[in-house]
Amino acid sequence: MIPYLCSRSILLYIIKMNLPTHIKLSMLPTLVLSATATKAAEQTAQARPNILYIMCDDHSMQTISAYGSPISRLAPTPHLDRLARRGMLFNSCFVENSLSTPSRACLMTGLYSHQNGQRQLGEGIDTTRVFFSELLQKAGYTTAVVGKWHMQCRPKGFDFYHILRGQGHYYNPVFCTTGQYGHYKEETGYATTLTTDHAIRFLEHRDKSKPFCLLVHHKAPHRNWMPEEKYMNLYADVEFPLPDTFWDDYATRGSAARTQKMRVDDDLRMIQDLKVPETLDATDTESLDSYYALMGEVNRFTPQQRLAFDRYYMPRNKRLLEAKLTGRELVKWKYQNYIRDYVAVIHSVDESVGRLLDYLEQHDLDKNTIVIYTSDQGFYMGEHGWFDKRFMYEESMHTPLIISFPGHIKEGAVCHQLVQNIDFAPTFLSLAGVKQPKEMPGRTIEPLFAGTTVKNWRKDLYYHYYDYPTYHLVRKHDGVRTERYKLIHFYGKGGDRAVQENKFQRMPGTSEYGTYQALKAIHYFRDDADVDYYELYDLQTDPNELHNIYGQKGTEAITRQLMKRLRQYRRELRVDE
Repeated sequence: MIPYLCSRSILLYIIKMNLPTHIKLSMLPTLVLSATATKAAEQTAQARPNILYIMCDDHSMQTISAYGSPISRLAPTPHLDRLARRGMLFNSCFVENSLSTPSRACLMTGLYSHQNGQRQLGEGIDTTRVFFSELLQKAGYTTAVVGKWHMQCRPKGFDFYHILRGQGHYYNPVFCTTGQYGHYKEETGYATTLTTDHAIRFLEHRDKSKPFCLLVHHKAPHRNWMPEEKYMNLYADVEFPLPDTFWDDYATRGSAARTQKMRVDDDLRMIQDLKVPETLDATDTESLDSYYALMGEVNRFTPQQRLAFDRYYMPRNKRLLEAKLTGRELVKWKYQNYIRDYVAVIHSVDESVGRLLDYLEQHDLDKNTIVIYTSDQGFYMGEHGWFDKRFMYEESMHTPLIISFPGHIKEGAVCHQLVQNIDFAPTFLSLAGVKQPKEMPGRTIEPLFAGTTVKNWRKDLYYHYYDYPTYHLVRKHDGVRTERYKLIHFYGKGGDRAVQENKFQRMPGTSEYGTYQALKAIHYFRDDADVDYYELYDLQTDPNELHNIYGQKGTEAITRQLMKRLRQYRRELRVDE
């Protein structure tokens, strides 16, 4: 029997051709075979789901309205909410190291930081480790990554890549593409929009006989939160509520909570972060460093982009200087304008998600494509008076995760079971029918898609942060989080003494060494004390982690239990080797 396509389209075309009848008849077998092969290839591609993985840099759960926080109610994310309505919202997804590059290395390898080598922000990735993209590629998937790569190695296992240099710029960024790794070209536009453009271009030109795995990695909303030209003043008149813990005094916690440099009050830079170059103090090295950082972005603008920037920020800054705010009033001003810029950046991300969802629907790809939205870690929106991430405390360890998979996940589902980013690679492999390598410690989260409680699921998670001394001065720590409790161990030498423990900070020519020297030049570091202490939190009675109960009467049994589990993790994972 002649396939449908041949009998209706191709056959009519042959009949109309101005050729002798015997030639027309001779063409039919070849065309029938071709049509049959095409249809078979399409059916094979549809047998396994396409994978669209969208990841932002530093996107907090607090700024996704599907999660219902006070901030997001004033700055909604309708397209992310749309994704949540058609799929599953995960309330208990966590990272194993709340830092950008280690999180990305974890994604690609399915391994903990000490296993894949990427403990700190700069160097470290062990390129001999297999990336899940290589396994998908071998299994017949067309693979691609666009946007922020941020690892010091060539993308492995990708048929197509179009990636930013390093951290990337918000405006007119530079990209390198497949076959031209390291050769970057500037593109005019906004990073979020350009990254989405390249994602759609890949979808349009991919090999349609194969399933695809596309990673869309946005720079946004990473510091210094530069909104898109048309959205710079989007939330200018919105007053956001202060978090309940904004004025936290860290009374019950150890020294790490006090010696960090990530406070909205003291450490959010007026020039670099809040775009107030009028406050430049040319005699202060940190002020100059902040000024140069901002100018590095502003000088990339086209005249039209610069005009939009000046129209919004110059009058705002003039009002600030005239008000002569001090004390808590100035801190609140800093908080409001930090949040306004941040959620304006998120507005463009949300639009990008909408564009991708629309494309899938318009091209009949939505029904066989699993769409994952997440962040490389959580982020502080003023909780405990902080911005940034790094700590094992909830706001930074906890990350958003939304998954839509029509026919496999019920619409509007919510999952409360513990998930970690070491599970992403095993999940992608499982979806593709590829056997998970035995060295991957995570597990596929496919069983959770049913929306019912999965027996024998994990009851706790291991976390480890290594990146000290560097930006924000968060001390090294590891720990265990269960469904109710969290035990954290802060450890290590303080100040310059800690550098001897970090391979790349001692190695001239590396980015870790360069960053350390640059921060040292502006007197960024303190002579912090060596630390070795524990903190314990009951997340059921103290979800904001204000009350460290380690050592208190009545906690002996849970402390022994968590200490035992922490030792097990270290031993089983060979953390100290």
